[in-house]
Amino acid sequence: MTRTLLVLGITLAAALPAQADLRHVMTQSAQISVDQAYSSATRGGTTYSSQGTNVTPSVTDGGVTTNNRIGGLDMSTITSGVPDIVDTNYDVTTAGSAYSMTESLTVGDSIPTSGTTVTNGVVPTLPVMATTITGAGGEVGSLSASVTSSGQATVTAGDAGTSAILSTKIELEID
Repeated sequence: MTRTLLVLGITLAAALPAQADLRHVMTQSAQISVDQAYSSATRGGTTYSSQGTNVTPSVTDGGVTTNNRIGGLDMSTITSGVPDIVDTNYDVTTAGSAYSMTESLTVGDSIPTSGTTVTNGVVPTLPVMATTITGAGGEVGSLSASVTSSGQATVTAGDAGTSAILSTKIELEID
């Protein structure tokens, strides 16, 4: 009898369904991008300096000469963002003695008449200024990505300035 109950108990236990949670997730994604064109330009300013020993500077303006004055930038006359230059004349103060003189002029960038354009993702004409940073941008070429309904993912390389990411994630959880 005990043996029959034991066999019956094992048979019933084997016939009962197992109690377990199962979760299975598969995720695939594809991402593609093309770099954009960009340009950043900074105009350089106009600067003037003068220094010396045993020299006397003078400036002639409107036919009148003024001693002990240096020229420089005429801010009342500006063309395309660049001021006119006032010349400085120099005479040796003590003839026969040593002298030195240094004059420096940097003419700044004029204001551009038109901005940088982007055509088909490319900067065709670049500005020329004191500081110019430009990126041409990417070309699509044959860049593509796809994921089919059956889960098959493909990525095709593009031309310069492109990127593609293919990602597959599989999760299996048994509780």
